[in-house]
Amino acid sequence: MKPDDRILITGAQGLVGSAVANHLRQAGYANLIEVGRDTCDLTDTAATIAAFERARPDYVFHAAARVYGIMGNLKNKALSFFDNVMINTNVVEASHRVGVKKIAAMGTGAVYPYPSPGLPLREEMIFLGKPHPAEDSYAQAKRAMLAMLQAYEESYGIEWVYLVSCNLFGPRDKFDTEFGHVVPSLIKKFHDARQDRGKVTIWGDGSAQRDFLYVKDAALAICLAMENCHGAVNMGSSQVLRIRDIVDMIADITGMADRLVWDASKPNGQDYRAYDLSKLEAAGFKPAYSIRGGLEETWAWYCRHTEASQAR
Repeated sequence: MKPDDRILITGAQGLVGSAVANHLRQAGYANLIEVGRDTCDLTDTAATIAAFERARPDYVFHAAARVYGIMGNLKNKALSFFDNVMINTNVVEASHRVGVKKIAAMGTGAVYPYPSPGLPLREEMIFLGKPHPAEDSYAQAKRAMLAMLQAYEESYGIEWVYLVSCNLFGPRDKFDTEFGHVVPSLIKKFHDARQDRGKVTIWGDGSAQRDFLYVKDAALAICLAMENCHGAVNMGSSQVLRIRDIVDMIADITGMADRLVWDASKPNGQDYRAYDLSKLEAAGFKPAYSIRGGLEETWAWYCRHTEASQAR
């Protein structure tokens, strides 16, 4: 990419899209077209194609999605599948129609089969079985986008990279205790408990293990992949931690280690997920942030954002 290229970012107000936009601005890219829910309904085919025809981007970072955590995926399977299939189909088709040079699309680690066909998970394993039933609708919608990108390359020659993402976290996430991912859900629970002087109830037993990555590092990884990679590429930090380890870090950051209650009746999700990161590492990626450092920034951002909103 060149500094004067026209670069369109979907989901530009969300966790990943906003971080990519900030990263590109800091790197000197001036012609950013930031698409959020308030500027275009990407489930609307005609509106999406019209927006792309107006923008005429050279490159597309596709981060828009309807995203939930475990419980949200369980309770909203049809909505998650439909909206994500429509969003992804419209963005890829619109990118093709306007002659985009390359698209970097956000996938998810949920696309991998369960049980895992092998560990660490390698990109060629994605279609070797069904995804975990707790998130299968979301995963199948994301798999469909990968299949579409492969088909569009074969038929039209479109260039693409598909980021198979680990558990990301950071500012502008979905801080929802019922439907959010694990880190933003925990951040909100800790903040609510601090305000209410109550306990922090945590789903599961904390034994599930995940690769976590701070979103500022993810933005760097995505941009490196756009420049240097093709096809499906795993994205992670290479640090596989228990959910309990993340909880302990947040409890230490907030000074609330004495307020934890574990609810083992709630689902853990997949027990272990780790990725082969050789493709991304070959592109030069190395995280700049520790997991604790990212959690500290996320906690500070959420406190500022929430307390400013409450003061209005």
